[in-house]
Amino acid sequence: MSQDLEPETTQKPTLLLVDDDPTFCGVLEQALSKRGFEVHAATDVMSGIKVAETVEPEYAVIDLRIGQESGLVLVKRLHELDANTRIVMLTGFASIATAVEAIKLGAVHYLAKPADTDEIVAALHKDQGDELVEIKEKPLSVRRLEWEHLQKIIVEHGGNISAAARALGMHRRTLQRKLEKRPVKD
Repeated sequence: MSQDLEPETTQKPTLLLVDDDPTFCGVLEQALSKRGFEVHAATDVMSGIKVAETVEPEYAVIDLRIGQESGLVLVKRLHELDANTRIVMLTGFASIATAVEAIKLGAVHYLAKPADTDEIVAALHKDQGDELVEIKEKPLSVRRLEWEHLQKIIVEHGGNISAAARALGMHRRTLQRKLEKRPVKD
């Protein structure tokens, strides 16, 4: 008597991708799928949380700024659901304050956009820091220091722009205008 044996299936690792730019999200979803991940994409924080609660992803790539919301909320929730989820924070609004908070909340790495798919996959698997990372010769510019300070105050106030503006002694709209600008490159 012969038995039909089912072929052994290799299950792809699950990955949650959350970014508010649908085009970028779609392109990155395809690229990560080609690299062997079962990708579940979302374009807002609440959808990302719902997907995470259903799928329980092994990996996650989360944008820092998702619409008007902070991706840090999602990083925290993912870490609460499973402390072993390997999370990479991806952002076009990189700052020291948000990088530190992302790592404290459970991210394993923090990448500034533009980052290519290979860099993202490498970051998902990176377990240790790089002691050979380049140290810049000149200090941060005054404009970059201002950006870093604004980010720090916003994080201290839980992402609440109005509370951060009050703490900074400036009008909320002024702070929002400053935040709409990309961070200064040094």
